[in-house]
Amino acid sequence: MNILVVGGGGREHALCWALSRTATVLCAPGNPGTAALGTNLPVNPLDLDAVVSTVADHDIDLTVVGPEAPLAAGLVDRLQEAGRTSFGPSARAARLEASKAYAKDVMLAAGVPTGSSAVFTDQAAALDHIGIHEEPLVIKASGLAAGKGAVVCDTRSQATDVVREMFGGKFGEAGKQVLVEEFLEGEELSVLAMTDGEHIMLLPASQDHKRLGEGDKGPNTGGMGAYSPVSLADSSLLSRVTSEVIAPVLRHMADAGAPYRGVLYAGIMVEPGGGIKVLEFNCRFGDPEAQVVLPILEIDLAEHMWSIASGDSWKPEHCSATGAAVTTVLASPGYPESPTTGAEINIPELLPPDTLLFHAGTRMEYDGVLRTSGGRVLCATGLGSDVRAASESSRNLAAAIHFEGAVYRRDIAWREKARAGAA
Repeated sequence: MNILVVGGGGREHALCWALSRTATVLCAPGNPGTAALGTNLPVNPLDLDAVVSTVADHDIDLTVVGPEAPLAAGLVDRLQEAGRTSFGPSARAARLEASKAYAKDVMLAAGVPTGSSAVFTDQAAALDHIGIHEEPLVIKASGLAAGKGAVVCDTRSQATDVVREMFGGKFGEAGKQVLVEEFLEGEELSVLAMTDGEHIMLLPASQDHKRLGEGDKGPNTGGMGAYSPVSLADSSLLSRVTSEVIAPVLRHMADAGAPYRGVLYAGIMVEPGGGIKVLEFNCRFGDPEAQVVLPILEIDLAEHMWSIASGDSWKPEHCSATGAAVTTVLASPGYPESPTTGAEINIPELLPPDTLLFHAGTRMEYDGVLRTSGGRVLCATGLGSDVRAASESSRNLAAAIHFEGAVYRRDIAWREKARAGAA
């Protein structure tokens, strides 16, 4: 089977790695990491005509859309219109991620537990609301903001500044509609569910580390690391996520004429008392969650994606984790606000044992020099029998990679290791 993975980040490298076990992979546009697994094609994921033409020209059997922007733009719809099989939701279904305001409406209509919020398109009205809101509070740009559009504000004054920045154009179109939400206490989980719109297959839960600094300090980023599995996400809790979150949303989307097929990512807050509330939905594999979830799966990912995308009879299976994985993101200096790129990257010829390296923001120069090309540069994934062992492997790999000003956290999976230490 020929599979085209659309995108060029760490998630897409991880997808190519997983799919290449049983299929021939191509990636558009890909990166130096995906080039080692298959064929890179110089195609812009948002040039829908070019992607459709590429799929035909290269006799692609299945197209897997990695990033959110092409999904929101309707790439899956265009491919289906051209008679091509593709894995991912339609543009209408992808509104669950493309519009946080829409996602809130869906959750309320479907009876899905979530935090209270108010939606604004007028700055003055938003500021008036903030003036009487309890502290702390959360401000979100409704549209796609590359994982950086949610800001936890300790004070109303900080929230006021954030709202002014969003309406002032910091996130472009994404910030023209702003949500003011209650702050939820607890621990976050990332739950990925593969679905044909009716049946559900949960992948091992993971936990992302959004803050730039150790101890979860500093600004929100697209993700500085992740680990899987998470002991907090036992079978009872995941059963509740399925019955209280995933299943009701799928029923609502089907009833609304926008059936959801692909992978649905639910960001869950597990509250101190054991309650669960949805923070957000994503309509694709998480990044960097894919870099820890995919390496510990023993399923044939290509077969499941094909069955879901083609409409064949799909049979979900139980997805238990085989060991554990931890990924540490190495970022460029200045990330996330103004990353400096172009630094030469030095990677050891032989990686440390029990590690995988996924490229997120790299480019290969004509002289064979690998350089940084984005805010998040590389994902150093460690594998092990448990999270503690995987964490050590991840840190060993991160420490073996060098480029000027590299930024990375050394405490990824700290909560899980603390739980294990207390056991």
